[in-house]
Amino acid sequence: MADHSQMKLGRKAIKTDSRTLRLAAYLTAELPAPPVAQDWTKGITDWGMMLNDTYGDCTIAAAAHATQVWSANTSGEITIPDSQVLHYYEKWDNYKPGHPETDTGGVELDVLNNWQKTSFNRHKLIAFADATCSNLAVIRQAITIFGGAYIGVSLPITAQNQNIWDVVPDGGKDAEPGSWGGHAVFVPKYDADGFTCITWGALKPMTVAFWNKYVDEAHALLSHDWLAEKGSPSGFNLDQLQADLAGIH
Repeated sequence: MADHSQMKLGRKAIKTDSRTLRLAAYLTAELPAPPVAQDWTKGITDWGMMLNDTYGDCTIAAAAHATQVWSANTSGEITIPDSQVLHYYEKWDNYKPGHPETDTGGVELDVLNNWQKTSFNRHKLIAFADATCSNLAVIRQAITIFGGAYIGVSLPITAQNQNIWDVVPDGGKDAEPGSWGGHAVFVPKYDADGFTCITWGALKPMTVAFWNKYVDEAHALLSHDWLAEKGSPSGFNLDQLQADLAGIH
């Protein structure tokens, strides 16, 4: 049985912005349905903690895991060093070394806005677009087209000791969303039974029921590295997205 009870979380309350692009608006009728299963993990077994066992830096750790997935499927796997993970935790989530009271995690929207404006250890983010968590077809499209999805989960205490995250029907208060806390993860894999995220140095499967109950934000990330190698898929309106992005002030 897994024991994640001592692991750190760190996804703060969800922040929204009416200007954020919506992924579904750029998926045209020409886009094929997502496959039944998709897996961009490339057989990687050691993902690295990305300091998330020491700090509540999951919003940065998830970004680092995203770059691992993208690079492994394009130019060759790149792992962001812990020193840089910590640097961006300081820069984007306002952590101050030596001041543990500032180790309070971060906001996914803030991290993505900062990433888009600058870069993450030289890895550029062209744009990001939100996907409705309950629309699993769009979530699967995001994973298929862009190599994964950056999500937020309101984890229950019952998830602390599960090898596969699943809903505990009679879990009481321990099964309530957020009873453990908020967590940010990157999801590069799915199949008919559920989704698989990367967290605390390993792959963690979750059932569809768990996703539906506990996942409360999802973002498709348009990585420059990924699109430069894979190109924009037929049926995804990248030109319109870029035009809309240019019009945001």
